[in-house]
Amino acid sequence: MKKLRNSPKGPIAMAALAGAVAAAVVLAVAELLGAFFTARATPLIALGSTFIDFTPSWLKDFAIATFGTNDKAALFAGMGVTIAVLACVLGVVAYRRWALGVLGVLAMGAVIVASVVTRAGVGPADALPSVAGTLAGLASLRLLMNRLPRQAAWPEAPAKAAADAAERPGTSRRRFFAAAGITAAAAGLAATGGRLLGAARSNILQARDALKLPAPAKAAPAVPAGVQSPVPGVAPWLTPNGEFYRIDTALSVPEIDVDSWELRVHGMVEEEVRLTFQDLLDADLIESHVTLTCVSNPVGGNLAGNAKWLGLPLREVLKRAKPKDGADMVLSTSVDGFSASTPLAVLQDDRDAMLAIGMNGEPLPLEHGYPVRMVVPGLYGFVSATKWVVDLEVTRFADSKAYWTERGWSERGPIKTMARVDVPKSFAKVPAGKVAIGGTAWAQTRGITKVEIQVDDGDWAAADLSAEASVVTWRQWSYQWDAAPGQHYIKVRATDGSGEVQTDRRADPVPDGASGWQSVMVTVE
Repeated sequence: MKKLRNSPKGPIAMAALAGAVAAAVVLAVAELLGAFFTARATPLIALGSTFIDFTPSWLKDFAIATFGTNDKAALFAGMGVTIAVLACVLGVVAYRRWALGVLGVLAMGAVIVASVVTRAGVGPADALPSVAGTLAGLASLRLLMNRLPRQAAWPEAPAKAAADAAERPGTSRRRFFAAAGITAAAAGLAATGGRLLGAARSNILQARDALKLPAPAKAAPAVPAGVQSPVPGVAPWLTPNGEFYRIDTALSVPEIDVDSWELRVHGMVEEEVRLTFQDLLDADLIESHVTLTCVSNPVGGNLAGNAKWLGLPLREVLKRAKPKDGADMVLSTSVDGFSASTPLAVLQDDRDAMLAIGMNGEPLPLEHGYPVRMVVPGLYGFVSATKWVVDLEVTRFADSKAYWTERGWSERGPIKTMARVDVPKSFAKVPAGKVAIGGTAWAQTRGITKVEIQVDDGDWAAADLSAEASVVTWRQWSYQWDAAPGQHYIKVRATDGSGEVQTDRRADPVPDGASGWQSVMVTVE
C-alpha cells in the first residue's frame, strides 16, 4: 500500500481505472436511455454491427470456424476487452493532459454516433443515447480526475505528482476508490435498469407466443418411417428450433410488430406489390420440410438443420408483381440492412421457395426471422435465407450487389453435395468388434442416392441409407464396421440424384462453400 502511495505508478494506475469506469458510464447511460429508442441505437450493438460490416471474409470465416454459433458472444467479449484497454489509455492521457483526454473521449463518442446513425432503420434522434452517454462519461472522468494528484507537464510530472499526492489536501487513494466504486456501481445499476426497461417495453415476444398460425392449404407430405439413422448420437432428422444453427449479421435480434410489418416488392416489375402480415395469414400457405445449410459450414460441420416450414410460395408473390424481361435476380433486404441476391428463376420454379412465417409448427422464433423470413431450398443461406425480410427488389445481377457479394463471396450459392460423420466423433476411442458409424448427407433439390465409407486406404463400401423424405431434405445413413485394434481413419462421401459423386477437392468456404471428404480419426482398443 505504502509503495503504491509514494510511487508515480500509483496515480497512473488509478488514472487508467478512472478511464475504464468512465467508459462503463458511457455504455451504461446509453443502454438506459436506449431503452426508449431502437436497440440498434446502443453503442455496443452499433459498434459491433459496424465491425461486422467491415470484417474481411477470412476473419468472418475464422470466427465462425472457431466459435461456431457463439461467434457473436466472442465478438462482444473482444469488444469489451478492446474498449477497456482504450479507456485505460484515455484515462492516462487525460491525467497527463486533460485537453487531450477530452479530445480522445469526444473522438470515441463521434465514432459511436457515426456507427449508430449509419445503421439501417436508425434515425438521427437515435444518436441521443450515445451523445448523452459520452457527456456523462466525460463528467465522470472529470470527477475522478479531481480526486487524483495534480498532473504537471511531462516529463517532470511523475515526481511532482508523487509529491503533490502528499501535499494536496483532501486527495487520497481512499477517496478516489470510493468515488470510483460508487460511479461503477451506478453504471451497473443503469445498465441493468436499461436492460430491464427495454424488456418491459417490448411486447414482441408475447405477441409472437400468442400468434395462432393458420392451417396450410397444402400440408407437408407425411414423413416416411425410417428417416432417422438407427445409430445413437446421429443428429435428429427434424432439428428442434432451439438447436437450429443461427448465423447472421444481427447482433441485436430485431423485434418487429406484425401490425406494422410490410413487404415491398418492386424494381423491374409491372406492378409494385405490398403485403402485410395479415395478407400472409389470409393466403393459401404451404408446408414443406427443407434442410438449410450455411455457406460457412466447414467439411463435417454442424451449420445445417432440417425443419418444417410454413409460408407463402414466392412464385405466387412474383406472379402478382410480373417481373419484366431482363430481370434475373431478386435482392432481398432485412430490416437491419442485410441483403441477399437470389436468382429470379429459383424463386419461380416448383421448389417451393417461400416467405416463411412458421417453423416446426409454431411461429418463427425471433432469432430465426420472426415474423417473416425467406426459405429457399438448394441455395446457401447467404444468397437466399434473408431473415426479418421487408423488401424484395426485382433486378439484375449486373446492376445490384448483395451484402456478402460486396465482400468477395459469390453471387449465386448452390449447395454442394456433402456427407458428414456424426458418430463416432473424431479422436473417439471405441472397442474392437462391431462399431456403428452414422451420419447425414445432403444435396438439396437433387437428393442423395448413395453414401460410401472408406476405412484407411481400403475399398469404398456402401452405407445403408435411411428413408428419404424428399430431395430438399437431408438423408441419414448408417454402417456397421468390423473394427480391428489400432488407429484408423474413416472417410465418407455421397452421390447425389444427378449421379455426381462428392468431390474430394478441398476448398474453403469462401467464396461459394466448402468441399472435400470428411476424415475422422478413431482409436480402436
